[in-house]
Amino acid sequence: MGLCQGPGCDHLKMEEAFAAYERVRARLPDVTREGACQRLADLDSIAGDTDVFLLDAFGVLNIGDTAIPGVPERVAGLQKAGKRVIVVSNAAGNPHAGLMRKYRRLGYDFDPDDVITSRKATLAGLADMPATRWGLMATESLGRQDLEHLDITYLAEDPSVYDVAEGFILMGSAVWTGQRQALLEASLLRNPRPVIVGNPDIVAPREVGFSVEPGKFAHQLADATGVEPRFFGKPFGNVFDLTFARLGHFDPARTVMVGDSLHTDILGGQAAGIKTALIAGYGFFAGHEIEGPVSASGIRPDYILERP
Repeated sequence: MGLCQGPGCDHLKMEEAFAAYERVRARLPDVTREGACQRLADLDSIAGDTDVFLLDAFGVLNIGDTAIPGVPERVAGLQKAGKRVIVVSNAAGNPHAGLMRKYRRLGYDFDPDDVITSRKATLAGLADMPATRWGLMATESLGRQDLEHLDITYLAEDPSVYDVAEGFILMGSAVWTGQRQALLEASLLRNPRPVIVGNPDIVAPREVGFSVEPGKFAHQLADATGVEPRFFGKPFGNVFDLTFARLGHFDPARTVMVGDSLHTDILGGQAAGIKTALIAGYGFFAGHEIEGPVSASGIRPDYILERP
């Protein structure tokens, strides 16, 4: 999942976050199959049946800026055993190099090409689009690394910037505010233009509660303006296409998407034709029972793991 820490980020409770995803189900992929919801302890419990682990970041590798205890060692053990471990994350707000520095600091050792993010998926999608003057939702202080080739202007409080943009990219919401959201919606009502969403997450688990992510603002503007955004990242197929291209030949029956979110990780993995494992004890459902949400959503993973 992504990251949001600024004044535009209201921290939500699990029940509110789950309800927010359920309200936008019409924009998400359909449920394609039901998993067995087999309850097991951790990643090691499914290693015998798995060759490829696709790991979400927030709620699986880390909570906020802290590694989940024991997970760096467990991931290293899987890698040493010859398992292919790929990070598949809706992290769009940070440059890739900065993300890699974070993972190293947390104790993980990933090849940069084995970290597939919604930022990468977005940039791949933009490469197929005509040159456009974009208005960008992102944190300017993080810099333009990975974005140097794009014609972008950061969205802030100047209404004219919104009106001259030919389209909008929603990458990171750390400094996004209600005022900026109102300016964006008003500009789109006057002149509808494409909206690209680089992080479909509505929320992300933090040390305390959930932060609000770009997906929340994308669905809000779609409801307010009628402009349907184009999403890049889980649960949508584009990020899995990048991941499978990186893997080359692999067996879907021995590949598992591991995450803490039913509506992004599990739904996306199922739509992509691979197995799925939901983390119950960390991230989205930490401290909560999960039978109710699984039943209410109809999204049933193959495995339910107490911890990564």
